[in-house]
Amino acid sequence: MSSLILSRRRLLTMMGMGAGAAALAACTVPTSDAGSGNDVAGSNIRSDMRQAALAEIPSQYQGRTNILFWAPWTGGLFEGVSKLFTQFNDSQSDIYAAIESVGGYDDLNTAFTAALQAKAVPDMVCFPEMQWIQFYFANALAPLDQHFDDEWNLDIYLQSYVGEGKAGDETYVVPFARSNPLFYYNKTLFKDLGLPVDTQYTWSQLREFGPEIASVQSSGQAVKTFAYGSGDAWFANSWLWAFDGVWSEGFDVMPDEAKVKELMTFAKEWVHTDGNAYLAQAGHTDFQTGLVAAVHGSTASMRGLTEAVDFELGAAFMPGEVNQPPTVPTGGSGFSLVRTESQERQDATAALLKFLASPEMSGQWHIDSGYVPIVQAAVEEPAVVELHASNSNFTVAIEQLPNAKTVAPVNWFQSGTAALSQAFASIAGDNADVQTTIDTLRASYEELLEDNREDLEALGVS
Repeated sequence: MSSLILSRRRLLTMMGMGAGAAALAACTVPTSDAGSGNDVAGSNIRSDMRQAALAEIPSQYQGRTNILFWAPWTGGLFEGVSKLFTQFNDSQSDIYAAIESVGGYDDLNTAFTAALQAKAVPDMVCFPEMQWIQFYFANALAPLDQHFDDEWNLDIYLQSYVGEGKAGDETYVVPFARSNPLFYYNKTLFKDLGLPVDTQYTWSQLREFGPEIASVQSSGQAVKTFAYGSGDAWFANSWLWAFDGVWSEGFDVMPDEAKVKELMTFAKEWVHTDGNAYLAQAGHTDFQTGLVAAVHGSTASMRGLTEAVDFELGAAFMPGEVNQPPTVPTGGSGFSLVRTESQERQDATAALLKFLASPEMSGQWHIDSGYVPIVQAAVEEPAVVELHASNSNFTVAIEQLPNAKTVAPVNWFQSGTAALSQAFASIAGDNADVQTTIDTLRASYEELLEDNREDLEALGVS
């Protein structure tokens, strides 16, 4: 899937709209409505945006107000959220909430951009971390605050995540599938080898385990310690924080290049000198079949891995190094309301969001997926209490949450994460030269920041 540097200027041009927005001022998030579009700034209504086509509506739901959500999930996660939608549809007789999978987050980014250009859009979308900002600047998202009431408002959510969805005094995202990265390991194997379990690891410590782990055979080959992947940008935020570096400070890219070089050299040597780590095509599959002893993954990987492995699954904080434990990136996504021509559909979509924010629904989503129970009261749901009592792995992400923070603005954009993923894939997969990789990444980052400079400066980035 191709990636785009979606500056406001470029996105508005694609949509055939004039560029320009009110000046903003803040530290890390927008502070006012972008003010571009065909209708009055600050209004939820966009008279030029109609609803995208829906699939055939089941007979029992016909005659209702129909709303459409494009889901960035497949497999078990899509099945889990679809179950919540069915419960909503069956709980009342006025609204039918249709859900369609568009693939993953990158696919949604591409599909929604095309939908805005065609002026045929879903009623609700769900973008990861801060990637909603590019669409906020295109005046594609509607503020949610007018729909809040005593039962549904920002106070009910885990407060670590609500700030990432606000533009000043207005809310454009409510948390839903929120996460942080975790370190998953074959606890049975670690125990059999006498390696420490239920602890905080460092990357150097894991590298030292390599010869012992490689003494074990699986499918006729030595077991590897760790699997890198082709899309590791999100995890790479924590890697560099562990090594006490940063990807950018404002518009200054990799201010301490020595830290980046140390991290990349570590990965290169672990793979190509030690031979105990590697670039996997499907790391979690290799983990499930016993070819590798450890992987990293989202909180959302918890349910799938728990059910897939035939060994005892271990879950721990992300490994540290200089910083122990390290800072980790906030992750996952939340729901945004799309500006359309219909206030009726927007009100109906808000009713769905309120339903999904009930403690019962939030708790069920946590159980079915592994995403954190984003509604605070969800942890008191009997089924959640029982789950945490029986499987402490589901509590690890919650315990790690105080170490989580928003990534640097250079990684708010799809093209930034693509460049970072490619950098580590070239190191782990192609044994690329570290300095050349750094130079290539720096050029990509600097181009991204310059292309989005106007918007980022409006957000207070300097």
